[in-house]
Amino acid sequence: MAYNAPAVCLSGDLGSGIAPGPGKHLVWNARTDLAALDFPNVKVRVMADDSGAPIPPPSPGMVWIPAGSFTMGSPTNEALRDTDEVQHTVTLTKGFYMGKYAVTQGQYLAVVGSNLSYFQTTDCNGNPISPDLNRPVELVSWDEATNYCALLTQSDRAAGRIPATWTYRLPTEAEREYACRAGTTTAFHFGNAIHGGMANFYSYYEYDAAIGDIYVASPVGYLGRTTTVGSYAPNAFGLYDMHGNVWEWCRDWYGAYSAGAGVDPTGPATGSYRVVRGGSWFLDGRNCRVAIRNGGNPTCRNGGIGFRAVLAPGQP
Repeated sequence: MAYNAPAVCLSGDLGSGIAPGPGKHLVWNARTDLAALDFPNVKVRVMADDSGAPIPPPSPGMVWIPAGSFTMGSPTNEALRDTDEVQHTVTLTKGFYMGKYAVTQGQYLAVVGSNLSYFQTTDCNGNPISPDLNRPVELVSWDEATNYCALLTQSDRAAGRIPATWTYRLPTEAEREYACRAGTTTAFHFGNAIHGGMANFYSYYEYDAAIGDIYVASPVGYLGRTTTVGSYAPNAFGLYDMHGNVWEWCRDWYGAYSAGAGVDPTGPATGSYRVVRGGSWFLDGRNCRVAIRNGGNPTCRNGGIGFRAVLAPGQP
């Protein structure tokens, strides 16, 4: 089936393999389509990406992230920051679609034909939980996440849902941080502190950027497992669970940031670990900050790592 581009937009075992970087602490206790902004007296506008190419019709599960510049990394006065979070200016010259949620168990099952997740019927302590295919898929390696994107690209192209020049892939590390920040400059997209009930994390240790760790003897909202995607408030781009629930694989190899400003950075050419971002259900608050960086062996499967897909022009 040929792809027909829209002409207009109308407006009106848990696994292992994380390799923590310097100062990382792993705790193992078992919107808005911004391409459719309204303008006075404008009712119909041509939809195009930053190069002028037609944008595929957005599915309910994808959000358009516009091109832009931002400061990547964390300020030196952000409590307990890591040395690999050096601030620098990054410009993304092309917009892209990003999944509102991490890829769910149900989505993965539909595309790949299997569900690898640990959190299907038990939590991290073996206690029974109800099956929920809207939890994020985990125990998925970087290789398996990229394979999912390739299979989805193939099926959507064949069905005429996307043009042959568009591809599903993992986000770059810069795209992931830019999308998470959604115009903010704080430690989290919702402010400089994270408390129990604001995200799915190890809420025994909350965090404030001016203070550091905050121990809570009787934590609010700690689950000991993943939870249904979209359970917490979205950021300004309409993306959910950008902090906690599951780490998310990125396209890049883990490595030091390049010196100076960057334009569409893609990380080192080679490496041993692929970047994971966002924190997870088993991590304390400081390890769910926007700027936190970590890496995992591309072949590892881990009960705290999932992924989120991007749809953009170009190759995987």
